Amino acid sequence: MTNTLISVDLEQSPYENKQIHNRWHPDIPMAVWVKPGDDFILETYDWTGGAIKNDDSADDVRDVDLSTVHFLSGPVGVEGAEPGDLLVVDLLDIGAKPDSLWGFNGFFSRNNGGGFLTDHFPHAQKSIWDFHGMFTSSRHIPGVNFAGLIHPGLIGCLPDKKLLDTWNQREQALIDTNPNRVPPLANPPAPKTAHMGALQGADRDKAAAEGARTVPPREHGGNCDIKDLSRGARVFFPVYVKGGGLSVGDLHFSQGDGEITFCGAIEMAGWVHMRVSLIKGGMEKYAIKNPIFKPSPITPAYKDFLIFEGISVDEGGKQHYLDVNVAYRQACLNAIEYLKKFGYSGAQAYSLLGCAPVQGHISGVVDIPNSCATLWLPTEIFDFDIQPSAAGPVKHIKGDVDMPLSRDR
Repeated sequence: MTNTLISVDLEQSPYENKQIHNRWHPDIPMAVWVKPGDDFILETYDWTGGAIKNDDSADDVRDVDLSTVHFLSGPVGVEGAEPGDLLVVDLLDIGAKPDSLWGFNGFFSRNNGGGFLTDHFPHAQKSIWDFHGMFTSSRHIPGVNFAGLIHPGLIGCLPDKKLLDTWNQREQALIDTNPNRVPPLANPPAPKTAHMGALQGADRDKAAAEGARTVPPREHGGNCDIKDLSRGARVFFPVYVKGGGLSVGDLHFSQGDGEITFCGAIEMAGWVHMRVSLIKGGMEKYAIKNPIFKPSPITPAYKDFLIFEGISVDEGGKQHYLDVNVAYRQACLNAIEYLKKFGYSGAQAYSLLGCAPVQGHISGVVDIPNSCATLWLPTEIFDFDIQPSAAGPVKHIKGDVDMPLSRDR
C-alpha cells in the first residue's frame, strides 16, 4: 500500500502544518525524505489554503489576501539528488479529497490581483463546480458538463541561493519601472504572511524576508499551469539544492489553456500519487534550463472545436508588433462575445474559458505586424448546438442564473 507522506486537514489552517510552505527558499527544511524509485502520496490544500468557500457570494474572492498564496506540500527530499541532476517525477494518479468534491473558479478585483481580462471584468466574481466522478458542472454556469483533466498547477524544486537572488533582483527591477501599477508588474517578498514550513525563529524571519513568491513560473518549474501535466505525465526537473526539494500544490480539476481568469482553473484540494527517480548530471547532459515533460496519455476525447482567431490589434484598434499577448486576448474576447449570443453573460463565458478543456495555440509569429493566436473551444461540452447556422443563434441560457459578483468596498 502506498504511503501518504504529507496529510492535510482542511479544517486546520495551513500555517499550522509544518509540511506546508508558501515561498521558495533553499533554507526551507525538507518535510520528508524518499529514495529514488519510491512512490508516495502527498495531500494538498487548494492554492488559497481554504480561503474560498462553497457558497453563492464572491466576497471571499474579493477579500482574499493574495500575499498568502500558494500553499504547497513539501519540500520532498530525494536521497542522492545533487545540483545539476534531473529529478524525474512520474505523476501516477491525482484526485480530489473525498471530503471536498467541489472546486471554484473566479476573477479577482482589479485592485486585488486582477486577471487576463481585468479591464473587462474588474470586479470579483465566482463560480462553484461540483464533481461527479470524472465530470463536472456548475450551478452558476448552466448548459455545460465536461470531463476533467486533473493536474497540479504548481510543481517544482527549491532554488539555490544564487537562483533565488536572480529571481528577486530581476523581478524587483521590473517592478521599479512602474511601482504604482495596479495590478502590479510582479510580487516582491512579503515576509509577514510567509509560511516557511518547519523553519522557525530568526532563521525563519531571515528566509521569509527574501523568500520568492510562488505566483510565476520560473526556471525550476513552479506555477506553470500546464493542464497536460496530468495522470501519466512524466516531468524532468532541474535540481539546484541537495535533495532537490520537490513541492506541489494548486491542484486543478480542469483548466483552459492560459488559465485566463487567474483564480484560475477549477481550483481544488486533493492528492497526488507520484514516483521519483534521478538522472545524474542530467542538466548538462541534456542542456536543460527549464523543466521538460511528457504529457499524460489520458485526455478528454473532445474532437470537435470552434476555433476563434485573434491578432495583435487591441480593443481600441491600436496596432501592436507581433504581440502574442494581445492576439490571445482578442481570441478570448471573440469567443466570449460569441457565447453571449446563446444567452451566457460575459462573466459566465469568461469563467467557462478558464475552466473547460479549451486549447490555446500560437498560430503565427512571423507575419509582421500581426501575430495570430487561436482559442479552440470544444463544442461537445455544451448541452446544445453552438455551431453557426443560417437560422442564427438560439438563446438556450435564459439569464436567470449568473455568477455572484462582489464590488470593491
